[in-house]
Formats: sequence, C-alpha cells, structure tokens
Amino acid sequence: MSREWVINSYSGYQGLVLQDCERADAGPGEVRLAIEAFALNWGDADLMLDNYSFSFDHFPARIGMEAAGIVDQIGEGVTGIELGERYCTLPHFYFNKGASAESVVVDARYVTKAPASLSAVEASSIWMQYLTAYYPIVEISKAGPDKTILVPAATSTAGYAALQLGKLMGATMVGTTRSADNSDCLLQGGASHVFVDRGEEDLADALMEYSNGNGVNAAFDPIGAGMMNRYSKALAQDARIYLYGWLDGEVPSIPTLDMIKVNAIYHPYSVFHYIEDPESCQRGISFVNNAIEAGDLSPLIDRVFPMEGYRDAWDYLRQPRKDHGKVVVAVTDDANSK
Repeated sequence: MSREWVINSYSGYQGLVLQDCERADAGPGEVRLAIEAFALNWGDADLMLDNYSFSFDHFPARIGMEAAGIVDQIGEGVTGIELGERYCTLPHFYFNKGASAESVVVDARYVTKAPASLSAVEASSIWMQYLTAYYPIVEISKAGPDKTILVPAATSTAGYAALQLGKLMGATMVGTTRSADNSDCLLQGGASHVFVDRGEEDLADALMEYSNGNGVNAAFDPIGAGMMNRYSKALAQDARIYLYGWLDGEVPSIPTLDMIKVNAIYHPYSVFHYIEDPESCQRGISFVNNAIEAGDLSPLIDRVFPMEGYRDAWDYLRQPRKDHGKVVVAVTDDANSK
C-alpha cells in the first residue's frame, strides 16, 4: 500500500484528504517514481478551485506536478531511463495523476534525471520555476548586457528564477515588490534594481531611469491589468510583454497605443507548450542542468513540511512570508540528503 493526498471536489486545499491507495503499475511509455519530495505551486491551488488551464475529469484527484523520486518501475517501450536512479517530473498537464503521494506513474516524456549535486527536496523544486522563466528570458528575449527586463512580483519563485537567469546572461534586471523588506533578497537573487511598489511612485519613470532612457525590452508579468498599464510607457522598441498569470484577478486591458508606438508584442505565455516540444524541452533542461552544475543557479528553499503536513504547507504558503523560495513536502526522512 501507499499513501496519497487527494481532493474529492473543487473545494480548495482545505478539502485535501490523506488516504491509503494501491501503488499503480507503469504502463507502456510510463515510469513509476517512489517519491522522496514534492513541491507546491500556485497553479495547483487554482486547480483545486477549478480556476486553472485544465480541469480534472473525475474525483478523487491528486494534486501537483513537481516531484523528485527513485525510478522503481519502467514501462514497456521506455528507453534511456535508469532503474534505481533519482529523477524529477517536469511541468505537464497531469490531470488526475498528481505527485502529492508516495508513488506516482508518469509519462516518460515528463521526467528528467535529477542533478547529482542536489538533494531530493532541492531537485523537486527546480523545473517549474526555471523552465517557466528560461524560455521568455533566455531564448525569446535573448537576455544580455544590452537588455533591461522587468520582473513584477519578483519574490514569486518564477520571478526569482527570472532574476537569476537574467543576471546570469548579463541583463539589467528590475524586480518589483510591495515591501522594502524584500529588497535584499531580490538583489541577492539577481536584481540590478528593486522598485518598491507602494502604488504612488511612477513605475514608468523609474524604468526609464534604470535603463538609461532606453526602456525595458521585456516584462515577465504575472499580475495583469493592475500592472501592465503602469509600465507600458517605458517599453523599448520591439519590447515583449509576457503575461503568465493575473494575480490581480482581472483579464488585462492591453495598452494598445503605447505598444503600437514601439512595435511591442503582447505574448500570453505558458511553459507547457515548450515542454511539449521535445527539442525546446531538451534545450531548457540542458541549460538549467549546466548552470546548476557550474554553480550559477541554486534553488532557494523556504520551508520543508512532512508528508502529513501538506495542508499545513498550503496554510503557510498563503500567509504573508518574510522568507522566500519554494515550499516543499518531504515524503521520506532523508529527502534533504544529497
């Protein structure tokens, strides 16, 4: 027998139930992981309320797309995966086969070997944040010394990853936060400038100053309507706005006139499309692996909860926090060991 956390309706994380279950077998094209740790993501919270980009087709349903564990079964037709080695799951539309359990069966396309230098807790935390940021920051916008990139809500894990990646590529990175207490963390993460957003200062003027009058070449924006029109007058020629969420709860009103003036592009963005393409997926994996191996990227872990504390982990994640980074559930006692 195994254990799993499930919901039985779209009741939010408060409806999570820990129960016993049978350990499923890996079918053709699949692998099974004995999970050591799994990470929390805000998208999972939305999914539990049916507010995400996909829905469950039946209940009970498991939550979570990020985990690290040991491959203990390989399905028919799967090659290139080693039994007994630690692998991570990649971001994917997991439907009912979430990772909030002691065992999970995953399509082999959505696993990759864990970096040897990381513990299971660290390895479970890296792929959603770094791949989400990698494609817009590194591949599409080609971050470099000649680019200025805006990252609103930069204390989010994807925002923090964007700062790290942009700094690695030499770009001028601007992070926004609502609290000055977060400034040191963002500067350590890779921000060249931190804009403390109290809703009164002119963000566009500050961005023009930070970019030496050139404007921002990209905005990696999870906020939406409440932010986009505040920075649109500081867009550089051919800038691109990546919208990957709307934290303010409103579908954004696109600043069309400001964008026309500089030939800017509005890019509603989801990492899942890039994961589905084998070549782009492998490019992202290789980049992140190489950067971790070189010591250029290091995941920031905020707090680790035990398997029995999954609901407590969600309670913690939803509260105002002084610390930042991933919140992770350790399934095994040695999940923090490397």
